[in-house]
Amino acid sequence: MEEKYSLQSKDEFKSVVTEQCNHLQSVFASRYKKFDEFFKELLENAEKSLNDMFVKTYGHLYMQNSELFKDLFKELKRYYVVGNVNLEEMLNDFWARLLERMFRLVNSQYHFTDEYLECVSKYTEQLKPFGDVPRKLKLQITRAFVAARTFAQGLAVARDVVSKVSVVTPTAQCTQALLKMIYCSHCQGLVTVKPCYNYCSNIMRGCLANQGDLDSEWNNFIDAMLMVAERLEGPFNIESVMDPIDVKISDAIMNMQDNSVQVSQKVFQGCGPPKPLPAGRISRSISESAFSARFRPYHPEERPTTAAGTSLDQLVTDVKEKLKQAKKFWSSLPSNVCNDERMAAGNGNEDDCWNGKGKSRYLFAVTGNGLANQISNPEVQVDTSKPDTTILRQIMALRVMTNKMKNAYNGNDVDFFDISDESSGEGSGSGCEYQQCPSEFESNTTDHSGRNANDKANHAGARVGAQPYLLTVFCILFLVMQREWR
Repeated sequence: MEEKYSLQSKDEFKSVVTEQCNHLQSVFASRYKKFDEFFKELLENAEKSLNDMFVKTYGHLYMQNSELFKDLFKELKRYYVVGNVNLEEMLNDFWARLLERMFRLVNSQYHFTDEYLECVSKYTEQLKPFGDVPRKLKLQITRAFVAARTFAQGLAVARDVVSKVSVVTPTAQCTQALLKMIYCSHCQGLVTVKPCYNYCSNIMRGCLANQGDLDSEWNNFIDAMLMVAERLEGPFNIESVMDPIDVKISDAIMNMQDNSVQVSQKVFQGCGPPKPLPAGRISRSISESAFSARFRPYHPEERPTTAAGTSLDQLVTDVKEKLKQAKKFWSSLPSNVCNDERMAAGNGNEDDCWNGKGKSRYLFAVTGNGLANQISNPEVQVDTSKPDTTILRQIMALRVMTNKMKNAYNGNDVDFFDISDESSGEGSGSGCEYQQCPSEFESNTTDHSGRNANDKANHAGARVGAQPYLLTVFCILFLVMQREWR
């Protein structure tokens, strides 16, 4: 009977813990699914909108060059799904390729070799043929995509951490304490008397000691998630960046058309005069590639429907509330388990409850959470020298994701930290289209090791300064070794 009750008490404990964790896991799983669907559909809508508008505006000319725009969205999708795309380099490449196509079209009376077009690309930054659109769009896309992808990753990490930590395996000491708490009262005929709340609390804090150690890193992670959520609502709103991307790219194309003469003249000065096409081919080329269409934006009612039937603001508002509720989950878990009527009597029934010996008040103080505090636990013997490896792995996973969140909050790509050095500029050239620029974007560019530019400069100076000293040391060692050999 004791063995039977021991197994039963262990199963009841695991069941209640699993129920508590399953609710939290389902919250993160459902929110991750919603965000993931939203971001993917947002990209699909943006690509469809651009394609529809450009077909109407530029017709056959766009169709001939549509793969350029398809590649842009393909890379944006690849970044969101798998990462491993340097967004800044990818966007620079897009504008360079677009310039080559545009330059050919506005100068269709000339023949350009691949080498000549490479020379044209070198003048992109200097001439700014597309105006300020590429620089602003690069800043907006990079920050918005980094924040969106990292936030979705964070939701997935939270889901997986809860899933792994919710699988509890009680120790022999924990199982013995659970048996005593839940079923030993039956031996005295106290079948309907439930364990005292504080008595249950001590046993749960002993049995869930390792889970309690997760709480600090979990809270840091939740805070970082909330910070990035604020970014998604404000300057890093991917919806406000992607929805009008077709209009912005078309504005850039129009700017190139308007300034094509000046741009071409400067390119001809720098790259040399191009070779004209034969007379017969000139007229045909011009008629085939006339690029005089002007962009006609959609009316609001023609716009595609909102992605996933919702908006980013609605999704973020909902998930922020859930994140706040999830804070301190692991330190509250013992209390929440004991709040279950299957496990303990209510707080108001302190005198008529099972205290482990009889029907009376429980006199011991409730111990703290976490492994270190279990030395003074009067109900469960816990080996405080052996932390649970699964918990340690989840703590590390949360720590890594928290650091990624902080980088995303500061506008830094979690994989490529050199995304932009433009944010330290001033005035209209700083890329801040909002009321004010976040101060944390200034002087924040780091290399892959996390060192800033000053650190690298000092490090380089130290190496240069150390060279004469090292040379002297090597010379002395060589002379000593030479003497030994003799």
